[in-house]
Amino acid sequence: MKSNMLDRFYDACGALAGVALASIAVIILLQTSARWLGVSAQGLSEWAGYMMAASSFLAFAHTLRRGGHIRVMLILQRLRGSARRTAEILAHAVGVFLTGFLAVYAVKFVYVSWKFGEISEGSDAMPLWIPRLAMALGSIALFVAMTHSFVEILRGAEIVDHDDAARTE
Repeated sequence: MKSNMLDRFYDACGALAGVALASIAVIILLQTSARWLGVSAQGLSEWAGYMMAASSFLAFAHTLRRGGHIRVMLILQRLRGSARRTAEILAHAVGVFLTGFLAVYAVKFVYVSWKFGEISEGSDAMPLWIPRLAMALGSIALFVAMTHSFVEILRGAEIVDHDDAARTE
């Protein structure tokens, strides 16, 4: 896949995260209005939780590719040249492994929830595989984004220190 197509995928995940975040505000308004009107609004708290998880996981890949994740620079800022490049490659290799592990188990989590028919314990009785899909999609997107960054660094892309860039703006 071309980088441009991947960037659109990351942007789409980011947009979905924004929709999930905005839906939390709508849910809270509905809960508050229902309480004020004396109407029962059971299950909305569970939905707010589902949307919080969706907004977090779906935003990971977009944030990674835009340099928004906090990076620990204690070691990297002291390294120069090939030592810095080697450390970046090693850090990205570990990141690819860990995000791959997360993605595999997030997908398994959805599958097991579906296979055993897990239902939420809240009053909404939601089949849990449905809200867990967003977590799995976000985990897969993060793995793809991390792999994308890793391949770029292996191909010789310039390593951008987003912390320095943020300080100069």
